[in-house]
Amino acid sequence: MSGHSKWHNIRLRKGAQDAKRGNLFTKLAKEITIAAKAGGGSIDTNIRLRMAVTKARESSMPADNIKRAVQRGTGEIAGEAFEEVIYEGYGPGGTAVLIECATDNKNRTVSNLRTILNKNGGRMGESGSVAYRFRPVGHFTIAKSTIEEDALFTLAIEAGAEDVRTSDTEVYEVVTEPGDFAAVRQALEDAKIKLLDSAYTMEPTDTVTLEAEDAQKMLRMIEWLEDDEDVQNVHANFDISEEIMATL
Repeated sequence: MSGHSKWHNIRLRKGAQDAKRGNLFTKLAKEITIAAKAGGGSIDTNIRLRMAVTKARESSMPADNIKRAVQRGTGEIAGEAFEEVIYEGYGPGGTAVLIECATDNKNRTVSNLRTILNKNGGRMGESGSVAYRFRPVGHFTIAKSTIEEDALFTLAIEAGAEDVRTSDTEVYEVVTEPGDFAAVRQALEDAKIKLLDSAYTMEPTDTVTLEAEDAQKMLRMIEWLEDDEDVQNVHANFDISEEIMATL
């Protein structure tokens, strides 16, 4: 397991986002607003909004906050004009990093990202410098205690999933092509399978194996990036051995 999946699953187990709930709510509200602006305010017809609202509810975000975020997106109430921007860069050991942002001030965002990368052995890159090393996918995380592996594999593949991965000791990962995401999610929901997380994401097509020092810098860099108010998602193509992970 590498990149997004390894870090994401670490975060799920640590519950670090819950410890910074205010920051999490800000990011969730931004995603709801952007989704509503792009596809309308109905969760029945706007799958991106439905996912954002579902994640907000699962994170115990107050209903009034969710409603206001939707209304800002549809223009019913005034609010900040967020712009979606993807920045590219390099992390420790030459790893590739994609940083998805929602910002109302790109100068501030770029300055913050550059500082974080520089302080952790990385640097900003030009547009197109690393994006080709990732591919868009749908991604689901499911606790292994929820369902037997064979049953999940059959269900997911028949619904259109590309793969079911079992390398993590605690969770399954179901991966789909972006166009099959909605159908697979519906099949999992119909089967009453609890999803720890579901998202459209970027998966690396190659990985860079990091030794202990660079691995520590990499994890710290991603944590700092995720703590930035303008950063929505971070994707990287690192791989860290289980032995090194245990020491970190």
